[in-house]
Amino acid sequence: MKKVGKILLLGLILLVATQGLFAAGKSEVAATKDGYTMVAIPKLRAAWFDALEVGMLRAAKEYGVDAYMQAPAAADEAQQVRLIEDAINQGVDSIMVVPNDANSVVPAFQRAKQAGIVVMTHESPNQESGDFNVEMIDNVKFGETMMKEIASRTGGKGKYVVFVGSLTVPAHNIWADAAIAYQQANYPEMTLVTTKQPVSEDRNAARQKTLELLSVHPDLAAVLAFGSQGAPGAAQALRERNLVGKLAVIGTTSPVEIAPFLKDGSVSLSVLWDPGEAGYAMVYVSKLILDGKRDQVKQGLDIPSLGVPQIEGMNILFDRPLIVDASNVDEYGF
Repeated sequence: MKKVGKILLLGLILLVATQGLFAAGKSEVAATKDGYTMVAIPKLRAAWFDALEVGMLRAAKEYGVDAYMQAPAAADEAQQVRLIEDAINQGVDSIMVVPNDANSVVPAFQRAKQAGIVVMTHESPNQESGDFNVEMIDNVKFGETMMKEIASRTGGKGKYVVFVGSLTVPAHNIWADAAIAYQQANYPEMTLVTTKQPVSEDRNAARQKTLELLSVHPDLAAVLAFGSQGAPGAAQALRERNLVGKLAVIGTTSPVEIAPFLKDGSVSLSVLWDPGEAGYAMVYVSKLILDGKRDQVKQGLDIPSLGVPQIEGMNILFDRPLIVDASNVDEYGF
């Protein structure tokens, strides 16, 4: 019996020691976690958002964090919400989202915040349940600039239409409303022929809508497209109707996608920004927050390589527009 007791005692000691080593091992792994994990979830996979990914990865390398992109196959709000939910379940430290619908993402954002995940957005000013929203352009000035460019090509006269990705994308609608307001105040001989037309970041939808409008308004003078696929879709319609060069088309499409349309004159101009800079800024601010430095996100914040933005509430606002035409489109790689 004494021998059995000694064996049992020895076994108990070994069990306790093993558990202690196992616990110490878990503690050591937790203590040596290599940086934070961040995921960008844009509207869809497209050249525009590929550029955002490049900027995000550049910042991730510079600041020692892990970052990757998960994009919906199409600009579908339900798909995007599922990807956000997946990221939350995986336990990432920051989600960086370009919402398809500012309202549909709110429940997922609330869950992320409850889990201690930083929520950053782009193209979604004053996003409910977000931490901060990054914009690379002054939204009102951006819309006004687009209208000035359209008016310069129509002589400040004629009928025009405005496309947006959807009626629930805040940035698109701020730009569109600013453009329309500027037209009404400064170009009384221009006429908006219909309300803002949502084309769902879909080139064929923009093409079809342009064809419909041309049938009703054969004297249409201009298309002002907010959203990546509005201008290419309109350009395809002009090609089909042999109207290239007869209408002014200005959009916000990436240089790589818009290049052939600029070169054949079916699109006049693309006014946009570098989405890579937005990706960089979102990573930088996310890391500040995760490092316990949220209080530094205030007026005077200097983001390396980008400069000092305006901070208005939750919005981090730069004013860095790009104007791309046939003469300079090949200078850009996104």
